[in-house]
Amino acid sequence: MKNIVFLVIIALVSTSASSKVTYNVTSFGAKGDGNTDSTKAFLSAWSAACNSTKSAVIYVPTGTFLLATAITFAGERCQSSSITIRIYGTLVAPFNYAAIANSGDWIRFHRVNHVTISGGTLDARGGSLWSCKTSGKSCPSGATTLGIYNSKNIVISGLKSVNSQMFHILLDTCTNAKLQGVSISASGASPNTDGIHLISSNGVTILNSKIATGDDCISIGPGNSNLWIQTVACGPGHGIR
Repeated sequence: MKNIVFLVIIALVSTSASSKVTYNVTSFGAKGDGNTDSTKAFLSAWSAACNSTKSAVIYVPTGTFLLATAITFAGERCQSSSITIRIYGTLVAPFNYAAIANSGDWIRFHRVNHVTISGGTLDARGGSLWSCKTSGKSCPSGATTLGIYNSKNIVISGLKSVNSQMFHILLDTCTNAKLQGVSISASGASPNTDGIHLISSNGVTILNSKIATGDDCISIGPGNSNLWIQTVACGPGHGIR
């Protein structure tokens, strides 16, 4: 009887493992050399994951991957029941802030469902734009590093965001989102670099995170409901408001 139970457990584990398909961004042409633009490769990996009839994993290995232009991951036509983006490397924006500064967001998710972003670092290289702003010159407002819109069942876990041009993470009209173990950092003198900004979202949980920015650690805009924020270390920054 014990042998039969053991075989059943093994079968269940095997079935669960085979129910996911993994797409490595390097298989689509991404290069972790910090110089090659990997934007198209990331979009191709996303398209493959979306078109999968299984749960999908987009795998980003160690290395530094340049996303030289603003990128949007759209979920309206996704067939996959869930997509996990598992990041072991660092995604970097171009040194020239103007390349993304007028795009609204550097990395955008729109109308996605059951998406998890796990691990990794996002470096928007916002320092030169901060300098422009503090000099009194006419400068663009800058891009949010990670913007998620009209989406539901989102998990952001173990992600690190540094040097955002503007907001680090934005949730706009999202439902059921959990952020945990997130690390956010920018200079205490960096303007408008809110850590997490919430707008018109419901059921957002933020746990066990560290936020150090030049503006609000967490800024709560209009139209939000059912927010839970716990064990968040804030500073420098203007707090949670």
